[in-house]
Amino acid sequence: MNSVPQLTISELAQRVGLRPSAIRYYERIGILLPAQRIRGQRRYDLTDVHRLAVVQRARQSGFTLGEIRRLFFGFREGTRASQRWHRLSRQKLAELDTLSDGIHTLRGLLKRMMKKCRCDTLEHCGKRILENGCKQGRRPSLPANNRHNRRHKPVRRTVNA
Repeated sequence: MNSVPQLTISELAQRVGLRPSAIRYYERIGILLPAQRIRGQRRYDLTDVHRLAVVQRARQSGFTLGEIRRLFFGFREGTRASQRWHRLSRQKLAELDTLSDGIHTLRGLLKRMMKKCRCDTLEHCGKRILENGCKQGRRPSLPANNRHNRRHKPVRRTVNA
């Protein structure tokens, strides 16, 4: 660390707008260097404040923790911060363009369904979809971070005997 550690974890958390648990997590995964301890208490300096400001901006810009780790550790030593940001930003913009294309496709599909669907039951709907050969095209993939966050459970069908 560049200066004498003076901030407690609570003071650091308040200064950068994070919870202390988030700061401990960033330490645990290696984004934030382990804090120096004074009488058993974590102590931080301005270097940590600045690093967490970068982490916060990256998170606000949609970067994943893996991408943030690459920002700090995925380049040759001496690589300028601007070069790091440019490279990762270009990759993120390409990812956003892909997501945007997928959203555009989904919007078109939803609009067509709203305009054309006159089915009374979902079974009838499924039959019509199969009869038309699923012509609407392939469904775009969801963003990776949303695929596993679904909270619904599948509905079990019961058969009356």
